[in-house]
Amino acid sequence: MLYAGIDLGTSAVKLLLMDSDGEIKNIVSKEYDLYFPKPGWSEQNPYDWYDQTIAGLKELLEGFDKSMLKGISFGGQMHGLVMLDEDDRVIRPAILWNDGRTAGETEYLNNVIGKDKLSEYTANIAFAGFTAPKVLWVRNNEPQCFARIDKIMLPKDYLAYRLSGAFCTDVSDASGTLFFDVKNRTWSKEMCDICGITENMLPKIYESYEKVGTIKKDIADELGIPGEVVIAAGAGDNAAAAVGTATVGNGACNISLGTSGTIFISSEKFGVDKFNSLHSFDHADGSYHLMGCMLSAASCNKWWMEDIIKTEDFGAEQNFEDKLGENHVFFLPYLMGERCPHNNPDARAAFIGMTMDSTREDMTQAVLEGVAFGLRDSLEVARDLGINIERTKLCGGGAKSPVWRKIIAAVMNMPVDIPVSEEGPSMGGAMLAAVACGEYRSVQDIAEKLVRVKETIEPDRELVAKYEAKYRQFKQMYPALKPIYDAIKA
Repeated sequence: MLYAGIDLGTSAVKLLLMDSDGEIKNIVSKEYDLYFPKPGWSEQNPYDWYDQTIAGLKELLEGFDKSMLKGISFGGQMHGLVMLDEDDRVIRPAILWNDGRTAGETEYLNNVIGKDKLSEYTANIAFAGFTAPKVLWVRNNEPQCFARIDKIMLPKDYLAYRLSGAFCTDVSDASGTLFFDVKNRTWSKEMCDICGITENMLPKIYESYEKVGTIKKDIADELGIPGEVVIAAGAGDNAAAAVGTATVGNGACNISLGTSGTIFISSEKFGVDKFNSLHSFDHADGSYHLMGCMLSAASCNKWWMEDIIKTEDFGAEQNFEDKLGENHVFFLPYLMGERCPHNNPDARAAFIGMTMDSTREDMTQAVLEGVAFGLRDSLEVARDLGINIERTKLCGGGAKSPVWRKIIAAVMNMPVDIPVSEEGPSMGGAMLAAVACGEYRSVQDIAEKLVRVKETIEPDRELVAKYEAKYRQFKQMYPALKPIYDAIKA
């Protein structure tokens, strides 16, 4: 049997074809445009997602026995706002997870409605990237669009709707909307009332591994696949990546170095940290997880390499392994503001500590270290909750860098396991499809049987001590700069 996983990312849709034994048979990637109509804004056209997904599926299945395809599921960028009218037309471009326009709405929710109430209703507070503040922004700034809303959905769920006709979402992705009662796995009536929408505008909720429908006949005919191909709910990209890396069960951890950076901690029990510095979400395996998310991770390195020093040979720029722990330059990785743990869309990136002898290598090294330190901030919150994390998986584009792996292991002071498959969300999506089709009994079952570790990076003890001192310095920089960020905004 064959299963397809569709990872709807920020820059491209990545499609993976997997057989019943977890062997990857094919991978296809299709890019689409990302728009920044104003500083801090980030939008995409949902029609582009669908068109490139269909083109990608055709290419993915080329040369394979299409009758063997049994299921399709998703991992997808979270928090994005997609709105359809009563004729199922997209009302306006999707407002994405890394869009920072909702500072006013976020402040209103946190300070007028109140963080305590938000946490009671949803287990989370408002962050600028979440969906509910975006809905409020549309109500406040584009009332003509708000009046046309018939359906509100998340990016990957738009694909599921187009492919199956099912108006659906899953618990992990819904957790990031601020419309969702995470503890009880249901929509929050209170949050709907606060934002002026009705529950029937929101999709039906499924567990990530559940079947939501089958492929539409016209699409099946276009693709040349059976009409009974199952469409499963799928998961938000980080929960899907956690499935793809076997980050399931109590205390399991995964760090993702993608466009954004996350530290994902699986838990059998529901929990919330007292400052809501971490997100408390439902997991794709049927349980819960805590997650720290920084808005810019591998994208910091991409920006530095391609836009600043004008090179695409990332590996050639990382010949500084003998200088690890010795760098006098620091980088604060807040190119798009920051989410966890600072919750400040007005934070900005900065290099600190340059001198006349600072080199291009020092700056490049600082970028990689700054992302690691930013992730460490969220790890410290989890440790303060008494969560004992002994090791972590590592995935995402940044995980391909040997020197970045070594930095992560030393900064986090724990072994870093690299899975055989580094595909993350697309692999997780395919695995969820296999569970939905009954090929495996549960998410835990398929994760245990299919996911293997190919390499473990042990933390270098001498380097751990050096980075501990560097992290203590890094930790002082955001509080010192926050008044300047506030002044820049004013």
